Amino acid sequence: MVNKAYMYVVECSDGTLYTGYTTDVDRRIQTHNAGKGAKYTRNRLPVTLLYQEEFDSKKEAMSAEALFKRRLNRQQKLDYIKEHREN
Repeated sequence: MVNKAYMYVVECSDGTLYTGYTTDVDRRIQTHNAGKGAKYTRNRLPVTLLYQEEFDSKKEAMSAEALFKRRLNRQQKLDYIKEHREN
């Protein structure tokens, strides 16, 4: 059985972006908005999901998250989301 994993990007209430990975995007967003998610988002609630991308494994999702965070500046992240957002 293949477990899907997701890289996701949320916008925090202060306009900053947070990127993470999960196996359940809806549950993770709820966790963030309950103040029990990442330390970064706790004082920047609520968060709004901007983007999610599906991968075949946790390893792939984590790699995508790391590349997204480290190699792209804010504008490049927003451009990536715009180009890859599924309708």
